[in-house]
Amino acid sequence: MSEQPQTAAPAEVPAPRKTIVQTLTGRVVGDKMNKTVTVLVEHRVKHPLYGKVVTRSNKYHAHDENNEYKAGDLVEIEACRKLAKTKAWRVKRLIEKAKDI
Repeated sequence: MSEQPQTAAPAEVPAPRKTIVQTLTGRVVGDKMNKTVTVLVEHRVKHPLYGKVVTRSNKYHAHDENNEYKAGDLVEIEACRKLAKTKAWRVKRLIEKAKDI
């Protein structure tokens, strides 16, 4: 029998993995710390037993490299690696500037 030389199949390149970055939108409620802002994120959920829609909220510490965000600003934050004991978010962009009174 005659053997045909086996040609190596082209190595399959795995498709690049898409990383899903978690983002949240909230209002800056504190900017007293250096390079850190406190962001209040509110979301509305239906109570499991009573059915009433209630507002739940969480506060996140987010990294603000240039100290450019002030209390009252509406910002979008994204998850990142731990930067401090309580800081694992980074401010991605400013959505709305705080109103001056």
